[in-house]
Formats: sequence, C-alpha cells, structure tokens
Amino acid sequence: MADDFSQSLTPPVSPFAADSFCELIPTQPPCFCCSDTKEDPTGALSTEGYTARGSLKRLLLCLDPAPAEYETDTVECFGFSWVTETALVESTKLLFGLLRQKVYRLETLVQSSSHDFGQAGSLHYEAEDLRQQCVSFLQYVKVFLHRYLEPSSSMDAGQSHSYEELEAQLPSALLEELFGVTLLVGRLKDLPANVQSAFTISNQGKIFSPSWHLLHLHLDIHWSVLEILHLLGQKMQGQVVYAHQFVNLTGENLTDTSLFEEHLCSLLCDLTGLAIGKYSKVRPTEALSSHHYLCSCTKELWILLMHLLEHRKKVLHTQSFWNYMNSLLRPLVSGKPAAEQFSGLPTHCQEPLGFTWWMVTHLAMLGQYSRNGTLQNEKHLGDNWTFVEELLKLTCNTKGGLAEEQVRMHAHCCLSLCLLWEPSTIAVSNLWDYYSKNLSSSFTVPWLGLSGVGTLYKSPLALLEQARSCCCHCHLNSPGHTQLYRSANSFHIFLRVLALCLAQDRVGGVPQRQIKGRIFSKFSAKKMQDLSEAGLMNFLLLSLVVARQVDLEDVASKASELLGFLPSNCPPGHRTLVWRGQLSLLLLFQERGLDVGAQASWLANSFNETAKEFYNKTTEVSRRLALWGPLGSYLEGVAEVFETGTSLCLSEEILLNEGFDWLLPACRLSELNSALGFLQIVLAQLRRVHQRSVHSASTLAWAPVNNSVVKERHLAVAAALWAHFFPFLRSLRLSQTPPAQLADAAAGFTLLAFDLPSSAPQDLQPNPVQSIMQCFGWDDMVHPLLVTRYLPHLLQNSELLTSISSDSAVVSGSAQCLSVRAWFRCTLQQHLHKNQDGSDSRTGKALEEQLCELTRLVLRLPEVESILQRAGLQPTATRLEPTSVLEMFVKAVGITYSGLQVLSERSAMVTRALDYIGDILKHIKPSLVSKNQEGLQLAYWAVGCIVKHWSPLLATSKAQQLLFRIVDGLLLPHNLTQQDKALRDSLPLYLQGLSVASSVSQSQGAYLKQQLRSVTRRYLDHFLPASPSMGIIANHPVLLSACEANPTVRGASLRRTILELLCESFLQFKGHAPPPRLASVLMFLSELLRRNSDSDPTLLTLPLPALLRCVMLVNEPQVRKMSTDALQLVVERCTVTSTEGPCDQMISVLRSFVEENEGVYDRQVYSVLETVAVLDPPVVQALIPNLSLSLRNTEHKRGLGKNIALRSAYRKLLCLLGESGQAELTSLDAD
Repeated sequence: MADDFSQSLTPPVSPFAADSFCELIPTQPPCFCCSDTKEDPTGALSTEGYTARGSLKRLLLCLDPAPAEYETDTVECFGFSWVTETALVESTKLLFGLLRQKVYRLETLVQSSSHDFGQAGSLHYEAEDLRQQCVSFLQYVKVFLHRYLEPSSSMDAGQSHSYEELEAQLPSALLEELFGVTLLVGRLKDLPANVQSAFTISNQGKIFSPSWHLLHLHLDIHWSVLEILHLLGQKMQGQVVYAHQFVNLTGENLTDTSLFEEHLCSLLCDLTGLAIGKYSKVRPTEALSSHHYLCSCTKELWILLMHLLEHRKKVLHTQSFWNYMNSLLRPLVSGKPAAEQFSGLPTHCQEPLGFTWWMVTHLAMLGQYSRNGTLQNEKHLGDNWTFVEELLKLTCNTKGGLAEEQVRMHAHCCLSLCLLWEPSTIAVSNLWDYYSKNLSSSFTVPWLGLSGVGTLYKSPLALLEQARSCCCHCHLNSPGHTQLYRSANSFHIFLRVLALCLAQDRVGGVPQRQIKGRIFSKFSAKKMQDLSEAGLMNFLLLSLVVARQVDLEDVASKASELLGFLPSNCPPGHRTLVWRGQLSLLLLFQERGLDVGAQASWLANSFNETAKEFYNKTTEVSRRLALWGPLGSYLEGVAEVFETGTSLCLSEEILLNEGFDWLLPACRLSELNSALGFLQIVLAQLRRVHQRSVHSASTLAWAPVNNSVVKERHLAVAAALWAHFFPFLRSLRLSQTPPAQLADAAAGFTLLAFDLPSSAPQDLQPNPVQSIMQCFGWDDMVHPLLVTRYLPHLLQNSELLTSISSDSAVVSGSAQCLSVRAWFRCTLQQHLHKNQDGSDSRTGKALEEQLCELTRLVLRLPEVESILQRAGLQPTATRLEPTSVLEMFVKAVGITYSGLQVLSERSAMVTRALDYIGDILKHIKPSLVSKNQEGLQLAYWAVGCIVKHWSPLLATSKAQQLLFRIVDGLLLPHNLTQQDKALRDSLPLYLQGLSVASSVSQSQGAYLKQQLRSVTRRYLDHFLPASPSMGIIANHPVLLSACEANPTVRGASLRRTILELLCESFLQFKGHAPPPRLASVLMFLSELLRRNSDSDPTLLTLPLPALLRCVMLVNEPQVRKMSTDALQLVVERCTVTSTEGPCDQMISVLRSFVEENEGVYDRQVYSVLETVAVLDPPVVQALIPNLSLSLRNTEHKRGLGKNIALRSAYRKLLCLLGESGQAELTSLDAD
C-alpha cells in the first residue's frame, strides 16, 4: 500500500483544507436499487436509478454526467481527498487499485456474513458504504472523462511536461484498468449461488445482506464499464484506443471498441441466461404476466442497454439492439452452436422456441420505456419482425408437431408484438397457412379443462360478440390481454392478429385486399365439405372477423357462396351452425343499417325446406328430433335479430315466412313453447319499435315523409306475423290443454291490432281488437286457464280499454261487461282443474294465481268501480280472493239496482246484470257433473248469492226466465245425491231469494210462490231426520233460511210459507194416526219459533191447530212434551202481543178446534184447553159460551140426559177460569 502511495504525484491534501469548502453533503450518484420499487411490470423504475436520475439521457445527449457535482477543487474517493482535475491522470492505477480493494472487502463480507440478526444492521451499513464508494468513484471517472479528457495529438519533438505524457496515456491506461475491472467482477452467470439468490430477496425492507449489495454493485460496474467505454469513444472522436501495455504483454489487440463489444455480448448473454432460468418456472398461462427479469434492476439494465445500442446505431452505425439479440437467440432456436462472443449461454433451456417468443415479447414491452424510465405508449425500440417471422415459420411448421398449449402461447406473444409494433402482413400469412390446414382442430389444452375450449356458440349474437371481441383489443398489460391464454384458443388469438392487420388499412388498400384474397383462396368445395362442426364454426368466426374489418357485403357474399358448397343433406349440426353464422352476418348488416334482404332470402329458403321435412309425417322420430336443433336455433337467432333491430326497416320480415306454417303444427309441447316464446319477442319488439317511431314522428319536423316509409315496413312485418302465426293460434284457442304461452302470444297480437289495426286480416275487421278478444277472452268455450292469462295483459292497458269501451261500433260498456262475464265464468270454474283427490294440480295452481290477478284488474274497471262505489262496498283484503270479490260484486249490483228509481235505469241495470253473469247455468254445468265437491259447492253458492241478492232484479220480466231455470235446474232435479252437501250449505240463499222474488214479482208472483213452496217442501222433507236430533235439526237448511235476529217483512213471509207447509204436509193426521216423523217435525217447529221473535199473531197461530191436535191425540211422551212446549211458546207469544185483550186469532183457532171435535173428542178437548187456560185464561174464558153450547148439543144428540162424566171434565176446566168459570158452573148446576 505504501508503494502505491509513493508513486502518486498528487499526495492526499491536508485534512485542514476542507474547512475552507462549503460543507454541503454531495448528492449520491445514481445506482441500481430495487428497494423502493414494486413488482408491477408496468410500474416506474427506481427513483435512484440511472434513468430516473437522468444519467442515461445525459449520456445519450453528450451532456455532463453530473453537472452539479465535482465543482470543487478536490474530490473525495475511497476516504481520501484528491485534486479533481488531475487525480485520474496522475493516480489511475492507485484509484482503480482502491476500487478493487473495496470490491474484495465486500466479497469478504459476503463470505463471512452469518444469519445473526443482531449483526444484520451493521453488515448492511458497512456493505452499503463500500458499494457507495465504488459507485461514486465510477461516477467521478465519467465526469472526468467528459470534462477534462481531450483527444491527444502527436507530440512535438521537444520535451513535454510529464503530466501531459500521463494525460496522453490516460485513454490506454483507462482501457487496461477497465479490462482489469471486467476480469475482477467476472460474469453474472459465474457469481456464487448465494449472491445470485439476492435477486429474489423481498424489496420491501430497508436492511439488506452484503450479498444483495455485492450483486447490485456488479450490475453498477457492468453498466458503468459500458458507459465509460462509450464516453471514451465519444471524447476520442473516432480515434481507436489501444491498450498498449496489454498488447505488448500478450500480443493480442485490445481496443475500446473490442472491449465494449466483448463486455456487451457477455452481459447480454448472462442476462439472457438468467431469463432462461426463470422461464423454466413460468406456466404458459402466465407467459405474458411473468416478466423475464429477476428484479427491477435487471429490468432497468435491459432498458439502458436498449437505448444505448439504439443510440450507437444511429450515431456510430453499429448493430441495433435487436441484431445483437437475434444473433444471440437464433442459435438457441436452431440448435446450432452459438457465436464465440455469446459463449456461456446455458445449454439446458426448456423449450427454446417458446423461450425465444417469450423473451422477444418481453423485451419489446420494455421498448416502451423512455430515456427517463417512464412507460409511454410510444415506440422507442424498432420492430423485429424479420426475426419474429422466422419464429413463426418454426411455430407453424407441421413437422415440428407443436401442441396447442405451445402454439397458443406463441400466438399470444405474436399478438402482443402486433400491439407493440405495426402488424405484419407476412406474419398473418404465415399464421393463416397453419390454421387453414388445421381449421377443424379443436385447439384445446387438456390440462386447462373447459377453459379456452373452442365453443360452439349457442346463438348468432354470441358468435358475433366473439367476433367483436376479436376485433376489440385490450391494453397490453390489462388482465383481459394477459389472461387471454385461458379465455381464448390459439385460433381466436390468430383472429385478433388478423383483425389488427386488417384494421391498418380501412380504405381497402392493397395489403387488405391481398389478405382477404389469401384467406378465401384456401377454401374449395371439397374443403368446405370436409369441415367438422368445429371447423365450420371457425370458418364462420373467421368470416365475421374479416367482414367486420373489410367490405361487409363482399365478404358476406363470398361466405354464402362457400357455404353453398355444403350438401343439402348435411348433418343437422352443420345446418345449425350455417344458419347461426348467416344470422350473425345478418346482425352485422343490421348493425350497419344495411338491408338484409339477400341474406334473409337465402336463410328463409333453407328454413322452409327444413320445416317441411320436420312436418312430413313420414319423417322418422329420431330425424325429427335432430331437425329441431337447427329449427330451434333459427328461432333463437331470428329473435336476436328482432331484439337488436332498432328500426325493423331492413327487410327483416323475410325471416318470418311460410316455413312457420309447416313448423308450428308439427311441434310438440316443449317445442311449441319455444316457438310461442319466439313469437312474443317478435311481437313485443315490433310494437316497441313502432311506438318509438310514432313518438319520434311527433317531435321531428322531417319525420312525416320518413315515418310513412317506416310504417310501411312495420306493416310488412306485421302482415307476415298475421299470415304465418295467427291462424295457428286461433286453431288452438278451444284446446282443453292450451300451452302456457298461447295467451301471451294472443295478447301480443291483440296489442298489435290496437297499434296497427290496418295490418290485421280482413276476417277480423273492422274491429280487430274486439274480434280477437272475443276469440281468446270472451268466448264461453275458451279454457279458463287461457282466459285468465290472456285478459290481464289487456285490462292493464288503460289506452286499449278506453278505446274499446268507447268505440261507437260496440255497445257502450259491453267490452267491460264481457270482461266481467269472463272473470265470472273463470271464478265459477276454478276448481275444475284439481286432481281427483281434490289436491291442487299444476294447472290448478297456475289458474289460481292468474285468477287473482284478473280479479284485481276487474275491480279496476271503471264500470265495476262505479257499481262498488254506489253500493258503498270496497275490498279491504290485501290479497283478493276471487270468490269473496264475486260475492261483494253480486251484492253491489243488487244494492245498486234496489237504489234505482227510474224505470229505464232499472231496466238497463237488469240488462247489464244479465250480461255480467251470462249463461251462468252453462258455466256451472261442468261443475255439476264433475266429482269435485269444491267446484260443486262453489257453483251452488255463487248462484245462491245471485238469487238472494238479485231477487228483486230476477223477479223482473227480463230475468225471471233465468230464475225459473235456476229453480228447475238446481233445486228441483230428480237426483240429489251428489249435490247434498252443496245444497245443504247454499239452500238458505235460494229460499230467501225466492221468497223475496215471489213477493215482488208482478207477473209471475203466483208461480214463483208455488215454486218456493215446492222447493221448501222438498228440502224440508229431504233434510228432515227420521228421529229427532237436535244437531241435525238445528242445522236444517230450511230452518237456517228462516232464522233472523231481527224480524223483517221478507223473513216473516218466508216463515209463513214454511209454517204453512209444515201444517199442510207434515202435521196432518190421517184419522187417529199421527203423521210420520212427527217428533222431528215438532222439534223443527219449536226451533223455528224459538229462534225468531215474531210478534204477528196471524203468523204465530198458523201451527196452532196442528199443535192442539197433537196434544189431544198423541200420548207418546216425547211427542206430547214437544207439542206442549210448542203450544206454550205460541200461546205465550200471542199473549205478549195482545195487549188490549185476548188474542182474537187464537180465540178463533180454539173455537174452530172445539167445533171440529164436538161430540168426538170432548173430554180430550177440555184437557187441551186446560193446558191453554193455565197459560192464557182470558182466551179460554172467551170460549165459555161456545163450550157450554157444545156440551148441551152433545147431550141432546145422545138423548140420555146429562153426561155426568163429560160435565165433570168441563167443570174441571171451568174451575181454572176464575169468575167467568164460577158463573158458568152455577148455570150448569141450574140445568
């Protein structure tokens, strides 16, 4: 060390000299650092690096490497101060010797360092200081060369100063020292494993191991050597610098250029070797997201090399960066030995071709970085298509036998390069040569599973979307692009490359026409016929991509021509794909506003032929099932055409052709549902588009002329729908198992007729809406399931409802009346569709839900709302039950009618009411014959509600025939077995209604009373038990009909009828024999009297004769008790009501009773009268004269004088009659 210092002409300056300088700490020079960067491949480089600090930019612009530094007289290097302007000339060997010492010291730290965390901090700071000293010295060398080195000229013959001699030797000496430094640090590939492992150290911390510092110092030295050599060449202005001492010693030439080349090639080789090592761990799916550098420092080093070499190419006309890399990579791909300057490249590269693609792609991505180290969407590095085209030939070589997973990755890289550079026509041609030979391949990667599989797209829109995605490119670093390997196969990636290339020349230039011609020239009739389904799908996708990028009409024509080569008997799967592809092209035409007539005609003809075969009865079942594939796809595709159409003015109606006349009748239920779903989509879209055009016509000034054209086109579409669909729908309207969507489609046609009435066929004119509603909603023959789903579509359309209700061609309100009638019928028939065991069937549940919705909408009809408001009734439940709403509506109609006073209004109301219910007996007939008890009960209950609440209305001449039919059909049939339960529950309604009707009817009152008596008599007898049972009697329907809490005139009338019938038919004695079931009749009578608080003596005394006779003649204890209790009830009621004296009606009855039994049952009569006398003595007192006269008459007829026994019984009675009785006793004694 002492010897080294003794050779110095500039010994270290005195330490006290520093006091005179400004004590500002100098800025640290730029260096490689990855402690402040993230792993994001698109992120900025380190702020401490050569690019961010401007070092690279100053180098390329020949500017001072550190303009603000080294301005003082002295500079500190390796802990010593040196004279700034002379140190490198005078102490070249010494300074570089110190550099080597520091490197050795850092290497020693690496070897001696341990895993002791306690020493980690001190080791880090010592290693960092050693590295900073080395980097600072190298920065000083760059500054010295820029500021102080001048090209030497030939020396004069005279003596020169020793410093000048040293200065002249500096380039040579510096070259030798740099060569020594390269030998000292060696190559990156030769670094120990523990040092290379520092590449993978996490960069989030602030304390690093000595190995990390040593590794990055090596990177600093490698770059600085190149930078210094470049600076040296610049300053020497083209003069070649020789290492004289090295040449003299070895005999080999060493120049600045040769050292630059040698060091550069070694560095490129080592960096590539590191990338080879990393590539072995990269999965194909991560090829674009896994970069080739080990840390951001090596990334920056690549960028530095790129810009330096590109600059030297422009200035010095040396090789470009890509030339160096091509020379390095070409032997690797070809398998030939590498050139001498690139020796040391690893020989165990996994898949060299894939690695080369990966390497070139990532290097091209780094070419986007500017001199400042920022990522810009600019091309700072030229393209390398020449070499990439060589790679493509290797990839596409059929002899190579590459698997899809490799080809996909190569194509992915090629697409990335197309995004980075201008796409290459030659590259596209090479790729197409490969794919044209393998078009029928599946292009699947087995280990990826379903991801990336060449899907047979399920619809034309999906196919077009795939083509669109191939033409719309994601950003290079977006997930959509980096993950393309998983989501797209290699053929799809090729299509993206093709789309990029075609997009270069949108005006149809020569390259574009050449590519289009080259693509379609590969197809012949035989090739088209040999395509598999996958191949055909790929052909269609290819055609769509080309059509989107080039001339659509020309490409569509060419594609159709090629598809025409397919045989007419091609498999259904092929036909499905062909139609799908044609419809995708049609969607593209539609998207651009072009007429689709030509495309649609070709499709329509093919569809017609297939539909005929589908309809043909001789077609086998298996064949028909197979044909549904293309037919179903046609429906889906045409639906998409209409859904995406914004105007429907491009001849879309051609797609709705006579093929549907064959298709629809041949469909099974599931197929028919698909067809009807398709029809609804078309109908809805046509109406939507038409309404939009009408709206725009009213807001735009120029619209009238245009709107007439638009309407004409819409009428054409509507005409096709009416011609090919509506007749089939009408043929299904009376089906007992209507498809679920039939109602929806029929409603669609109804709304279409409302929007475009002139489009409807002649047989529906002049009122097409009403005609269709009659067919599907108002006709009594239509299944309720269809009606309840059809009408809600229309009743919620207020405009339509207003229109048909106010139409002059229709009787005012009849549309609403007919809708109410349809709802009424469906409500009555809601239980017909349950299972045999009474449980809800699928149809029954659907009907129930639909009926609830229809009920809600019927209540919103203006006519119904008006009736409910006038009656003061409104539904309160949140969920409306149809049966409860029906009852409320019937009540409302009855109340409204009763409130009318004007005869004409009452007559009109009768007519409307009859319209509401229609032929109700016809509606309930299915329920009467079915075995469903719920339906039967509902039928009887509903009609009973009508009879009760509409009784005044039904008594009119217009409605009484209906009432007669109800009585004859429901109440007086011959067989009542099945209807027992229903009748028992609803009979009170009928009896109450009939009673009122018979009392108010002006023309048929007598007949109605007779009918009432017949019905009452029949069911009194029918439901009367053989033996008395309070449980049965208490629930007797006739009894229930007559009971009311507060007596009314109407109720009393019915009770009078019942009492009369009881007396006439059930309490008549035949001689001495009592009537049958007398106990049950008496129990019924007692309940009737007890439950009603009648006060009319005339009514109360109706059963009195019969009761008196029962008490007199029947000795059976139970009957006697019942008759006595009933008699007591009658007498007590009459007594209460007769406040001014004995009840005349009761006296009259008792007098008749005495007269009828005179001379036959005299003693029994007295016994009965005793019972009455106990309850009401005045009544019997009034009979004393009659009784005495009757006694004397009896004795006189006998002619035997006084009848002691009879007089004794009479005397007993008189004893109970108070003073009147005593007086009569005295008279009797005087006889």
